[in-house]
Amino acid sequence: MNKLANQRGMSDQVSVMVKYLRQEVQGCVAAGVVDMATGMLLSFETTETHPAEVMDLLAGATLDLFQGRTVTMIEDVFKERRGISSTEHYFQEILVNSSNLTHLFIRNNHHADVVAVVVCPKSVNIGMLFASARRVVREHGSF
Repeated sequence: MNKLANQRGMSDQVSVMVKYLRQEVQGCVAAGVVDMATGMLLSFETTETHPAEVMDLLAGATLDLFQGRTVTMIEDVFKERRGISSTEHYFQEILVNSSNLTHLFIRNNHHADVVAVVVCPKSVNIGMLFASARRVVREHGSF
């Protein structure tokens, strides 16, 4: 299979994962997938329209949350203290509450540079949010 076909295949699978996040996470108002290697938002669906600048900033903010300079330094200190030489990242999931919304960021188990983002109203059941989002990422993240 050529490189273009591989890219199309991955793009289709990312879109499918976003679709399932929107459908299967109760109350989901937005979902997306960020490629940490390129800093790009690969796919997203939302119930509202947002300026393109905001969507572009989402990818950068996700990158900062997981692999910003300070986060990377913390990971390096823990690895050094524990004698670990792995390149694995410690932070796998991050939950952020804003005034009205809950944002869940989950690293893909198969591709550490891919992060799924799910946004729900702040009233969401956090346990159900984690369970549903983890299931979708696990089932649809092997692209």
